[in-house]
Amino acid sequence: MLETIEIETAPDPDAAVIWMHGLGADGHDFEPVVPQIVRPRERAWRFVFPHAPVRPVSINNGMSMRAWYDILGFERGTAEDTAGFRATDKEVSGLIGRQIERGIAAERVVLAGFSQGGAVTLYTGLRYPQRLAGLVVLSSYLPMPQTLPGDRAPANDGVPIFMAHGIDDPVLPMSMGLQSRDFLKSQGFDVEWHQYRMPHSVSEAEIADLRHFLFRVLP
Repeated sequence: MLETIEIETAPDPDAAVIWMHGLGADGHDFEPVVPQIVRPRERAWRFVFPHAPVRPVSINNGMSMRAWYDILGFERGTAEDTAGFRATDKEVSGLIGRQIERGIAAERVVLAGFSQGGAVTLYTGLRYPQRLAGLVVLSSYLPMPQTLPGDRAPANDGVPIFMAHGIDDPVLPMSMGLQSRDFLKSQGFDVEWHQYRMPHSVSEAEIADLRHFLFRVLP
């Protein structure tokens, strides 16, 4: 099981948000947003922030860092790390299973992620065999779209997806997010799209919109 940080906003949580960080960061990265999303005791939610394994990353000259999968390049047609995604899928599915064991139904679990973590959110969330409450994809993209039609889980055909991107993102251009959004919509998925005047980061407006989304999918 991945090492995680947990924050509970009130005793006896009845919902969980599992939030994956971006390349080179760790589970502490998004801890500060919790009080911006849920005020103390406003909801009884458990936020789970896992640490990605440390592995060599090709685009960083093979340097080892926390990463959910290897990145070989961002150019169109570049091979993707299929084995890395499959391994991480098992780890993240295990985190969902752990919440179910602790009494939170899968339909009360949201998967969330920023950048690399957002790609993992889409990979696992759309293939998970039980219905989830929602998916949150921040400044990210859909990995391996060619395999999705055959791999998608019918249970999550209607899962709400919150996608947000920075107009000025120099790391993952917004065009990657838009292409992913359009493909997901073409496959019948329910995508709520937001864009903000920001680089590869998060903004107060984005967190406010995310709060509204989470309160809707976790009533």
